[in-house]
Order: sequence, then C-alpha cells, then structure tokens
Amino acid sequence: MNMKKQKPKAIVVGGSIAGESCAKALVSAGWDVVVIEKTRGPPTQNPTGAGLGLDPLAQKIVQSWLHEPELLYNNTLPITVTENLATEGEKKISWVIGREEGAKYLTAYWADLHGLIYNTLPPEIFLWGHQYLSFCISEDKLTIKVRAKDLETDEIIEIVGDLLVGADGILSSIGHSILPDFKLRYTGYCAWRGSHIILTELKKEKFNWVWYVNQPEPELKGNTTSVKVSSDMIEELHQRAEQVWLPELSRMIKETKDPFLNAIYDCDPLEKIIWDRVVLTGDAAHPTTPHSGRSTNMAIIDAAVLGKCLEKWGPDHLYSALEEYQSIRKPVTSAQVLHSRRLGQMKQGLSIPGRKRPFDPKTASLEDSEFILNKNVPLFDVVPPILDSIFRSA
Repeated sequence: MNMKKQKPKAIVVGGSIAGESCAKALVSAGWDVVVIEKTRGPPTQNPTGAGLGLDPLAQKIVQSWLHEPELLYNNTLPITVTENLATEGEKKISWVIGREEGAKYLTAYWADLHGLIYNTLPPEIFLWGHQYLSFCISEDKLTIKVRAKDLETDEIIEIVGDLLVGADGILSSIGHSILPDFKLRYTGYCAWRGSHIILTELKKEKFNWVWYVNQPEPELKGNTTSVKVSSDMIEELHQRAEQVWLPELSRMIKETKDPFLNAIYDCDPLEKIIWDRVVLTGDAAHPTTPHSGRSTNMAIIDAAVLGKCLEKWGPDHLYSALEEYQSIRKPVTSAQVLHSRRLGQMKQGLSIPGRKRPFDPKTASLEDSEFILNKNVPLFDVVPPILDSIFRSA
C-alpha cells in the first residue's frame, strides 16, 4: 500500500508583501504554509498612500505567480524616464543633476500589489490577528514549534513545522529572537509622506510624495518606525515647504490630508540570514533605506530564490537549500543596502566615509551624477541562474 508523502510545512511570520511572497513561492515549491500576521485582515485600501516601484526581475516573478499575468500591468503604471533634480529654495529654481531614459520600472500602490499576490493564495493559510511570540527547535533538530497569540481571544496557539520564515519587516521579532543585541542604525533623517488627489493620468488620480528631512532621531513608541505627528509639526512642515519648494509642490503638500512621518533606518549587512530551521527574508534580513527602491524588490526576489532552492533540494536537504539561498542573496542584498545608504547620505548632504566633504548638487561631478542613477545599483541586472525558468516561461 502506497502512503502519500506528507508535504513539508513552513511557518511564515509576516503577512505583508514579503510574507505573502514567501507563501506564494513556497506553495509553488510544494510546501504547506501557514502565515501569522498581527493585523486583523488583508488591506482593502491604501490608508497611507504608500507607493512602490517594481524592477524588471520583480515584475517577471510577480507575473509568474499570477493566474493572469496581464493583471500586473492593469494595476501599475510604467516609468521609462527618471530625473533627479536639485532645488534652491530661496531662488525657487531647480535643475537636473541626473537623468535616466529607458528605465523599465512599474509603479504601484502597496495595497494593490499586496492584493494581486494575496488573491493567488488560499485565504485559509493566513492567521490574521495573531501575534508571534516565540519559537523553539526540537531536540532532534527535525521540527520547529512556533507560539502565537490570538489578539482577539488571547488564546495561545502552537504550530509545528519544518521551517520558520521571518518576513516580519525591519523590526523583525524573529530577528530579535535570534540576535537580541541587534540594533538598527538611524540614518540622520526622517521621511514625510502623503498622498494627494490631483487630476492626472495616474492610477486612482493620486500622486504620492516623499520629503526626507534631516533631524535628530525621534523618540519612537511601540514596535514601529512611525512618528506620532502633532498639529504643530504639520504647521512647521507647511512653513518649510513654502521656503524650500516650488509653489506647485508646496501647495500640494499643504493640501494633503494626514501626512505621516517615518524615521529612516538601515543596518550593516548581517553575517548570516539562516540559522538551523530559521531563515530571514525582506527587510527582516536586510533593512535598507528607500533611495534605490530596493526594499520591495529585494523581498520579492528573496522569496522567489528561497522557493526555488527549497524545490531544488527537497525537504530532506533543507540545510543545503538554505545555504544556497544565503549564498545567492546575501552578496547582492549587502551591496545594494550599502549603495542605498551612500545614496541617501549624498542626497541629504550628510558626511560620507571616504569623502572629504558632503555632496553639493551645485558642484556635482559626472561621477556623482552617474552614481545616483538606478541603473548603477550594484548587481541590478543580475538574474540568479536558479530563476532562469521564470524568464523562460514569461
């Protein structure tokens, strides 16, 4: 009598794009998956107006996950030209310091992309409203047990699986469990963000804006990088916008309802992103600044590579699969995190190790102008051979 072999089981902590991407990649690799997420349910709108850009590799990966690949284009807009401009507030003039044509990014709203991937997955694999508490690996090293709390009933549940995936963001609880002394690096600036309704051809007639402001590290409360915003802070934002920006942008900032503020952090590349039956992906594995547009893209590519490595090696060779995942992704993400850090230091006029003086757009060299272009992100065009099948089928 032939017994059907039980599928290996992965427990993913984090139901954001990083977590659901891992879920999709692992389900495609033949794994059972459970996703633990503390929010009450999947997002139905863009409460923060958060936008993102997908690079060509991430686009191909997402398309390979969709039942109808053209849905990605129906929910995004292409960017073929990008410009970096400098502005002189007093004279209200601006000039181009870097221009890139032929870019192949797609812009999307965070919730739209989340919804596209989420709708390809069985909804029953998600445990919404559950908070991760802890994990332990069995004495024989063959399984891992995760404890989580139902935030509505306070019931503690235990889930046993073969692999724990930490996809729970920059303030990763999984990462903190493994590296209790780990600390993020404050960059020296925060980001004001908002979404404003305007009459354009943009999807949903909205324009997302971000303004990075140098300031001391704010006091944060709770497990978040968001800063509580007061009416005085918003008034100061409006006054500074009038002093710095052209009237059209200043007016848009002032007309934006409920702008919000995020402190910007990153960290030096970790020595490891795998431990026994635990693996980190996305911002949990490599917190990064936003300037190279890598956060979501790295998370999606992480997930795809992890899924393909697990599929290649099979559950009986889990450690080999995780080692290959780490060997493929860590050199790339480490280089891109450090590149994005330097790019942020340049654009914010901060001191840069190895540079005599801060970047000044008025005297920008050709080398500086080239550095800030997306095409010069390290290993930007490198497709890991293990993902070749995605391109062949696309």
